[in-house]
Amino acid sequence: MQPKTYGCQSMTGDLRRVLVRAPRGEDLHGWQTCDWRAEPDARRIADEHEAFCALLEGAGAEVVHAQSPAEGNPDAIYTYDPALVADEGALLLHPGKDCRRGEVAAIAEDFERAGVPIAGELHDPEWAEGGDCCWLDELTLLVGCGYRTNEAGIARMRALLPDVEVVAYDLPHWHGRGEVMHLMSLISPLAPDLAVVYAPLLPTRLAQLLEARGVELVRVPDEEFESMGSNVLALAPRVALAVEGNPRSRERMERAGVEVLTYAGDELSKGDGGPTCLTRPLLRV
Repeated sequence: MQPKTYGCQSMTGDLRRVLVRAPRGEDLHGWQTCDWRAEPDARRIADEHEAFCALLEGAGAEVVHAQSPAEGNPDAIYTYDPALVADEGALLLHPGKDCRRGEVAAIAEDFERAGVPIAGELHDPEWAEGGDCCWLDELTLLVGCGYRTNEAGIARMRALLPDVEVVAYDLPHWHGRGEVMHLMSLISPLAPDLAVVYAPLLPTRLAQLLEARGVELVRVPDEEFESMGSNVLALAPRVALAVEGNPRSRERMERAGVEVLTYAGDELSKGDGGPTCLTRPLLRV
């Protein structure tokens, strides 16, 4: 029997295989079109990404590099968003952000090279982005409904995942349509019974569900929300990868028994993407 190479209905199982895209200098000129906060430095962003990948490999993950063209789209380094990987294969999503829609066909090429079958896809008027999708457990998918993911997209995901309970939550308006506000801006699971959250914006029904499920919450302080204190990637249960610069969030995670690794992400985060955004997990065990 061949070893399993895909299947990822978890946010916190041991990360064994992950798809990333290295930033390419020829794609960074699109930073204004994609609403990055500032122009990235080509050399420094490449160095940061290389170091980030080394941490993933050091944690035991096979790092698969996307080879498809990004067509001048720097957002393509955030491989979490154009697809969702379930046990049956990849679901190709349909981003609500216009400049990201070309990423879907590109990542489909990378899935084919990586041996991950396509299990379904979304089309207009169905919108969904990976940043709005969070596995609470293998049979429960939390989805945020907002400016990037709509009700039609959520309905299509329910149809494509008939054995999964897809639970939707309205996201806050916050700073409006032009700014990233994904569900995973507000919550990152660290273990089946532990999650880091930004509590002031957490949907009430989601907070109630987490309480009912016995999930302990690590609360990110107000001053570390916009620097992505709540955007944390679980490498394994209670082993987390976070961007440098959120000391209070890190201290609170460590007090909850989490081993926290950090990486320099000043350039990588100029598009408002953290460690979760930079990865498309293909296999967790």
